[in-house]
Amino acid sequence: MSFFVYILASKRNGTLYIGVTNDLARRVGEHKAKLIPGFTRQYDVTLLVNFETFESVLEARSREHSLKRWRRAWKFKLIEDLNPDWRDLTDELNALAT
Repeated sequence: MSFFVYILASKRNGTLYIGVTNDLARRVGEHKAKLIPGFTRQYDVTLLVNFETFESVLEARSREHSLKRWRRAWKFKLIEDLNPDWRDLTDELNALAT
């Protein structure tokens, strides 16, 4: 089983959300459909701009905790190193799943 640390954004350089899940496609779908009350629904944070894969939940939670403590500029650099246009990676994720 794989675990994912993911970053959602409201727009380029906008509000960010960092989370962990074992089913990234399902979880991003929940955020996009605004099924989960809370931060992402309140601030319309629905663009999947970065994700990383881990083999254990402990590794994933450790990375999530680390990223949440990072400065905002460091998070932007992480996103832009792999996704310079801040594209929504959801379609690519769905293509990988099929």
